[in-house]
Amino acid sequence: MHNFRELKIWQKSRDFVKEVYTITAKFPDQEKYVLVSQINRSVISISANIAEGSGRKGSKDFQRFLDIAIGSALELESQLIIANDLGYLNNESLSSLTFKIQEIQKMIRGFRYHIEKSKV
Repeated sequence: MHNFRELKIWQKSRDFVKEVYTITAKFPDQEKYVLVSQINRSVISISANIAEGSGRKGSKDFQRFLDIAIGSALELESQLIIANDLGYLNNESLSSLTFKIQEIQKMIRGFRYHIEKSKV
């Protein structure tokens, strides 16, 4: 088992939640229960699945939760692109957020690979 609070991937994804929430708070009110809700759930799901998986006894279970976290990160990336398409997010913000979410995706994949190889 890992202490999720000590994992850099959890810390980074947690910090990213605050950034995404700050941005979605500026979206139009009509998106509050649709796109904003979806984006916020996706970004929270990343850190939540890392935390939940870290408490599992077996490495296979943890890997499965890391896979779910990656899926949430990919879902979030798609939603941010859609927000840009709709004009709620400018190109500069999209580029910055995309860079950060892809960095988180790489970190999760790397950590997953480490767990798979070391059978921690």
